[in-house]
Amino acid sequence: MKLLANFRSLVALGAVALAVTQPMPRSQAQILSQQGFESYLQLVAAKARNEGVSETAISRTLSGLTPNPRVVELDGGQPGRRSTPPPLQPYLNRHVDSARIAGGKRSYGRVARLLPGIEREYGVPGKMLLAIWGHETNYGSYTGNFDLPRSLATLAYEGRRRELFEGELIALMKMVDRGVPMSRLKGSWAGAFGNPQFLPSVYLTTAVDGDGDGDRDIWNSEADTLASIANYFRMAGWRKGEPWGVRASVPSNFNSGAYDAQLFAPSCERVHERHSQWKPVSEWIALGVRPQASIANDTMASLFQPDGPGTPAWLLTGNYRVILQYNCSNYYAMSVGLLADEIVR
Repeated sequence: MKLLANFRSLVALGAVALAVTQPMPRSQAQILSQQGFESYLQLVAAKARNEGVSETAISRTLSGLTPNPRVVELDGGQPGRRSTPPPLQPYLNRHVDSARIAGGKRSYGRVARLLPGIEREYGVPGKMLLAIWGHETNYGSYTGNFDLPRSLATLAYEGRRRELFEGELIALMKMVDRGVPMSRLKGSWAGAFGNPQFLPSVYLTTAVDGDGDGDRDIWNSEADTLASIANYFRMAGWRKGEPWGVRASVPSNFNSGAYDAQLFAPSCERVHERHSQWKPVSEWIALGVRPQASIANDTMASLFQPDGPGTPAWLLTGNYRVILQYNCSNYYAMSVGLLADEIVR
């Protein structure tokens, strides 16, 4: 389940390419050749056939496509990495604001009848599902209006992350083969769609039919949306009954540098390097760190104080890492966790 998180990290990195077989300088990528684009799509169609995609799905997905310069522009405008991450609190102020909290409370009330069954089946609290939904599409109010076949084909042809987007384009054809109507294939410029903003490959492996009507409709069905997010969390390793994290007080003379992380993270390495070593909560308490909410003493946790000494701190659990699998960003994961808590406060 690392693909969605890795995708959102990858779209902000690398150099642009245009040629079918090898990268080209950025200045040459400003012109998207229709002839080269069509030749490239023939290669993609051949790969899709080899993966069992029908001629009908290939034709319906690829016929008549033209490259979208706006997608290339948006892709090239993504921010690069900073050597020093910006403060967390301003981001939280924007993304865990009164409007989003109020929207979450209203949505929670509207879907309350659905949540007990989903929580029993998947073991994920409803508040977490609402927070993801709220963060991704403001509870479904905006899911994107870019043509997904055109966007994914353009991004694959552009070449900056060809392997990723080509794979997603083929996965989109498989969705069409499985009966997803073309009218639903609208979403973000980078290929995510529906209420939870899944990529095609994630939809194929993770989306579920939450209302039992035989359709995995994450575009229109609240039951399918929430159950699909819950399934993503379960597949990513969510531990039932464990919080994502809790606020903690840290002594003024605490030497956080003595507890820097020592383990290598196979994914999201720059995110995890900002976290401390993992210790049972009981050991953090013995060091003077005090949880401000209920958490079991034997829970393994990492201390996170992103804005430095004297600023808010948290003890994060393994469930926080599950949120990171949805989007590999401390800013995202913290805002999701805090929004979830506010929705049910």
